[in-house]
Amino acid sequence: MSRSDVQAQYEAYPYPERDPKDERKRLITGSPSLPVEMDHWLWGGARDWSQPLRALVAGGGTGDALIQLAQMLTDAGRPYEITYLDLSEASRRIAEKRAKIRKLKGITFVTGSLLDAGDHGPFDYIDCCGVLHHLDDPQAGFNALAGALKPDGGMGLMVYAPHGRSGVYPLQAAFGSALAGLKPRERLKKARAIYDRLPAGHPFKRNTRVVDHEKGDAGFYDLLLHSTDRPFTITELTDALDAAGLDYAGTPEPMLYDPSPLTGDMDLPAGVAQMQLAEDLRGTFKTHVVYARPKGQVIPPPTGKPDAVPHLRGARSDVVAQHVARTGQIIIDTAGEGFEFAVPKQAAALIAGIDGRRNLADIRAGAGLDALAFGAVWARVEAALCASGMMHYSRLLTA
Repeated sequence: MSRSDVQAQYEAYPYPERDPKDERKRLITGSPSLPVEMDHWLWGGARDWSQPLRALVAGGGTGDALIQLAQMLTDAGRPYEITYLDLSEASRRIAEKRAKIRKLKGITFVTGSLLDAGDHGPFDYIDCCGVLHHLDDPQAGFNALAGALKPDGGMGLMVYAPHGRSGVYPLQAAFGSALAGLKPRERLKKARAIYDRLPAGHPFKRNTRVVDHEKGDAGFYDLLLHSTDRPFTITELTDALDAAGLDYAGTPEPMLYDPSPLTGDMDLPAGVAQMQLAEDLRGTFKTHVVYARPKGQVIPPPTGKPDAVPHLRGARSDVVAQHVARTGQIIIDTAGEGFEFAVPKQAAALIAGIDGRRNLADIRAGAGLDALAFGAVWARVEAALCASGMMHYSRLLTA
């Protein structure tokens, strides 16, 4: 797809479809680009947030990642400078209206290609979600973004994955052939008519995990009428990172890339080969969301370190603590799969102490445990909550 074709699509159907007035009643959140999650995977949970975060949202669309990052940093009272970059002026106008309604400052809006990211950098952080797989040369995009990073910076990326999008690519090819040369609105009209006549047994119609086509014209067009769309396996994604001079640093739900619940006590390959095995066995991944750092610069999360500050995501600490005290379990349902983690009931007092400000030393002291006893219990908490993406380490809220 040429740059002009991409612009024509997103001028006609800005994606994702958003009404700026909705900013008055909700904040859309998700991975990557949650500040505490970024800190956990990119900076060892120890970033100095008193220093401004210079960030790029590359291919920012209608603004989900931009608004999330700017609003969360604003709420935390942390300084930032964010550059929004996208080809579509229609998408940019929606993102600008969303930011204006929220009275967000510190944002520079630029209409242009992410291939020119280096002209605007360097950056501490780059978000690029749902864009690289739409480039004629995705590797050029990976390379351009890597070149716009500071040496100690990091990226949060999302690309499509093949297995969970079964049925999508044959339809894209069919519509591309049947509707070539039509303007976007005419293509959409004819594609919808064809889609309604598809047999119920079509692999796409049997795929209940893909629903964008049910969420409006922009979703239908982006999913089924995009003429440049290539998915990545986790192996292909890490290879692209490597070619760009980047290392894989982590993923929001690492437990999904662990095949051992499915393979039992079998010997497993290591590293990316193990992750690929999990992807192939589960067969449900629609996307891969990963964090990356320049080669040789990956900093592991500070698990178990006394000065690490834990945050819970998506649940109140008192609610999780009460459940653990009652059941001795943490149960996670995600991606159509259930995970059960056994956690000592005495962990409840530790979980209740998580407030995003107290570090592990303070939480241990508050529970009256010695270092050895604390370490044994807390390791089980981390195995459940960090693996599921429910807990991250960050100093976002500390002085």
